Amino acid sequence: MMILLRSVTGVPEAVLMDNGYLTDIRTACAGAIAAKYLAKAHVETAGVIGTGLQARLQMEALHIMRPFKRLLVYGRRAEAVDAYIGEMSAKLGIVCETAAAEEVVRQSDVVVTTTPSREPIVQQEWLHEGLHITAMGADTELKQELDAEVFRKADLIVCDVKAQCLKYGEVHHAADYGVLQREDARMFELGALTAKTVPGRENDRQITLCDLTGTGVQDTAIARYAFERLMKMKTV
Repeated sequence: MMILLRSVTGVPEAVLMDNGYLTDIRTACAGAIAAKYLAKAHVETAGVIGTGLQARLQMEALHIMRPFKRLLVYGRRAEAVDAYIGEMSAKLGIVCETAAAEEVVRQSDVVVTTTPSREPIVQQEWLHEGLHITAMGADTELKQELDAEVFRKADLIVCDVKAQCLKYGEVHHAADYGVLQREDARMFELGALTAKTVPGRENDRQITLCDLTGTGVQDTAIARYAFERLMKMKTV
């Protein structure tokens, strides 16, 4: 649950018994916002690595931001992939196909990785011009979905919070391997893009990466939004 407190007095405003729903939604929204600034304007094929809840929500949010026509899916269990394809093809009204992880990356304009993997899945040699990758699975120090060498080919690297990603995310592994400098000129926070203090993607040749580890302020924002919507509904 989320408890929303008034910041001045600390008085509780609301207890939101959402069972993690709001956190799941705000995570998917962050992925869509990353795509807004980092993906090409026109996305034909999207790819997802993983078949869980975030694999579903991330693609739903991405489809709103960049309406793609084809979705490639990679998962470890065939039955989970089949269930995912059946659900998402019906929900989004698009062609949804299974593919090896390498083909997901090579054939997609946007790829979202959504696994708890502790071994790198995405490899440097799979990357191509115009690709955007959002990696959101590595939210602890031991998790890793992207090989560190992937960062060598990135023209623009974005994370939700630099300090946190350097401790927990994909950026953390790249820095530890010496592939990425902690003050790399290519690296910015997502908030800098939304505030328009730095540009996002500038052409269709760039390779862009976004490392999302999740931040508490996003929970605060969506809890406040949900509460305000509830109060508005009560006054109608």
